[in-house]
Amino acid sequence: MTAPTPPANAEELARAVDRDGVEFLLVMFVNLHGKACAKLAPAHTLDRLLGEGLGFAGNAADGLGQSSADPDVVAVPDPASYVRMPLQENLGIVQCDLQVGGEPWPYAPRGILRRRLERLAGLGLELKVGAEPEYFLVRRTEDGGIRVADELDDAASPCYDAHAATRALDHLTTVSRAVDALGWGNYSNDHEDANGQFEHNFGYAEALRTADRIVVFRHLVRLAAHRAGLVATFMPKPFTGLTGSGLHLHMSLWRDGVPVFAAPDDPRGLGLSQQAYGFIAGVLDHAPGLIALTCPTVNSYKRLGAGAATLSGSSWAPGYASYGGNNRTHMVRVPDAGRIEVRCVDSAANPYLALAGLAAAGMDGMERGADPGAPVSADLEGAASVPGAGPLRPLPPTLLHAVEALTGDGVLREGLGKTADGDYADYYAAVKRAEFDDYHRQVSEWELRRYLQV
Repeated sequence: MTAPTPPANAEELARAVDRDGVEFLLVMFVNLHGKACAKLAPAHTLDRLLGEGLGFAGNAADGLGQSSADPDVVAVPDPASYVRMPLQENLGIVQCDLQVGGEPWPYAPRGILRRRLERLAGLGLELKVGAEPEYFLVRRTEDGGIRVADELDDAASPCYDAHAATRALDHLTTVSRAVDALGWGNYSNDHEDANGQFEHNFGYAEALRTADRIVVFRHLVRLAAHRAGLVATFMPKPFTGLTGSGLHLHMSLWRDGVPVFAAPDDPRGLGLSQQAYGFIAGVLDHAPGLIALTCPTVNSYKRLGAGAATLSGSSWAPGYASYGGNNRTHMVRVPDAGRIEVRCVDSAANPYLALAGLAAAGMDGMERGADPGAPVSADLEGAASVPGAGPLRPLPPTLLHAVEALTGDGVLREGLGKTADGDYADYYAAVKRAEFDDYHRQVSEWELRRYLQV
């Protein structure tokens, strides 16, 4: 099933809502942390919503650059974002752009990506993105912890396990049908490399649409799991010894319907143009700061890194700023001619901020005519160097290292934009430093086991 043509304006949105029998709308946006925030509005208030928006206390929503003394942020629906929620057929969802005082609010992640894409459009370019979201299905335990939802899912190498996937059939087919009902073109659903871990694949779209889809996808997966008495978690690394969850992004640039990244005569044999190599070089050059956006939690760094120990023996997460052909140990993989896969994005990433950062970094590389050098074919799991290529550039080991790199990166600072108080990058870094400091103050079970008897 192909996606319906999105409503282009208020009139088309009103017709779509009426056609779909939608009675209520989730008026939705995400904050800095990627949390979906919403109010439920009756569909009969649509004219008012489109004309006036819907007010929210930005400080209560968190991560929006507001205090309790500030005026409301006003959520203004984007008609083109409308979807009917498949698991609740009288419910629709609209993603919103935020305003304060009638002006775009510079702390709104969706607005940050929109402005970056408008810059690309001014150059005649369109960024298209496909996503591979991964997550775990878990159950709560009596002691407040979690365990894999399926007690029989305990194989040492569970990836693509047919029996485990079949036992999860009710959940997987519920999600698959929902994704297809949205018109996104679900083409694969699989058991991933960790026990209790799954992935769903659907078609690519323009970058803003894909970011919206990721937000809706997380919402519907959680709802499907909740109805089955389970918890779907997009936490990057919920279990120490198991592979973490990623959000691999497949990216391509287009001009007038023609793929800019494709070049059949590529002397390196990857089918990429010099513009594509420039984009890759930009992403790799800005990798330390980008990681703050693509791996945004303290938990992210339990997944990220070379040779992270897992039951299956592979982390499937990069440890270095490197690229190669069809090689999943690199930060950037080239699976086919004309597109690249960025593998450093994890399941907790705010899709708007991650894509804004990647677009800014990639375009910087293109504009500079940068080149990433020859692709590396070596397996980088646990490697520290590559013969003939010299030492590798490791990715930041913690969130604190990553945010320090972000604040020192002028291209990413410009790419995220300015606020009334300075650069958004500084606000983001301050929030993440506070998150890291709070984490660092906690006393963990590991510390008790290691130090209780010293």
